[in-house]
Amino acid sequence: MAAKTNLLSASKCNNATSEGKAIRKLHDGGGLYLWVYAEGGKFWRLRYRLGGKEKSLSFGSYPQVSLKEARAKRDEQRKVLDADLDPSAERKAANLRKKLAHANSFEAVAMEWYNKQLHTWVPHHASDVKRRLESNIFPTIGKRPIDQIEAPELLQTIRKIEARGAYDLAHRVLQVCGQVFRYGIATGRCTRNLSTDLRGALTPHKKQHQAAVRPEELPELLRAIARYDETGDKQTRLALQLLAQTFVRTNELIGAEWAEFDLNNALWIIPAGRMKMKAEHIVPLSGQALAMLVELKEISGGSRLVFPGRNRDKPISNNTMLFALYRLGYKGKMTGHGFRAVASTILNETGFNPDVIERQLAHCERNEVRGAYNRAEYLSERKRMMQAWADLIDQMAKGENKVTSIKWAAA
Repeated sequence: MAAKTNLLSASKCNNATSEGKAIRKLHDGGGLYLWVYAEGGKFWRLRYRLGGKEKSLSFGSYPQVSLKEARAKRDEQRKVLDADLDPSAERKAANLRKKLAHANSFEAVAMEWYNKQLHTWVPHHASDVKRRLESNIFPTIGKRPIDQIEAPELLQTIRKIEARGAYDLAHRVLQVCGQVFRYGIATGRCTRNLSTDLRGALTPHKKQHQAAVRPEELPELLRAIARYDETGDKQTRLALQLLAQTFVRTNELIGAEWAEFDLNNALWIIPAGRMKMKAEHIVPLSGQALAMLVELKEISGGSRLVFPGRNRDKPISNNTMLFALYRLGYKGKMTGHGFRAVASTILNETGFNPDVIERQLAHCERNEVRGAYNRAEYLSERKRMMQAWADLIDQMAKGENKVTSIKWAAA
């Protein structure tokens, strides 16, 4: 390598001007130059010859790249030249490798998989999946090439979740990672699903079912809800009562919009985009439910939402009804989802066709051999069942503790 004579100093770089030229090139030896522009910008460049042609390579701007750093970059690239390689071509190759590595990182593959699945998920589930990845996985192995991650590395990441006592979440996150690895295999980015290698390595967890009162406890709960106006607000009381009437999922209720209701035909048609199973769902409305909707229409004050929150363009919180149940003394005993469980139990016990009940619960048939889900299947039976259920709830709220009076409707 030819000897270098350093011509620049920090003070010269600081004080350098273009001296009226469009570009003034200050030499520092070994092919390193500081280009000073008339507009005031200063940029480092390395000039070199390869194959009889003069070429140059940028090192960034001054003072962001100091004189010392620029000289170190020059010396590094001179070693590349001594190996008969082109520094510019080597830089392009390195950038390409970096770009490919990023495209094959766990985070990139995961987000590609996530966006492929997005249209099949309801918004809250999509949000949960993304949050679990961003909070628990991406900070540790997100930038790693997916094909270079090893099972112990993934296990160490998952065990950080276990260390917080979140055993159920740890299993859920590992399940999501397994789906990402399977997508990586399908798209040629990796060859192994590491989640299967960790089978049995996590702390076992007991699946927690959402709390629900027993059928014999439902009458007292309904009476407590009817008295909720004494301590809470009318909108929340009606929300709980309508949830009991329709036994839809909590998210489906609080996100309801008035445009979904065909009140003339006593039907609530929940669009596919808001349903867990991504299939439009019909809820027949009893006379009692229609009366509640009349009250809710007045409370909503012109909002497009049936249950607007303080911000009239957003619905009440998921926790609104849960906290109301807490106030009524049912913490750990009942949840919004619990109304589905208790309705299913009672309706099955009273002799209704299980297929009718399942359709009303929107437990969509997943066996494609049996055909696509028909949103109106068993609709006449469902209308009869929903009115009979509403009548039973009325009787319970008024003090009737037995469910035998509904059996006539199931016949």
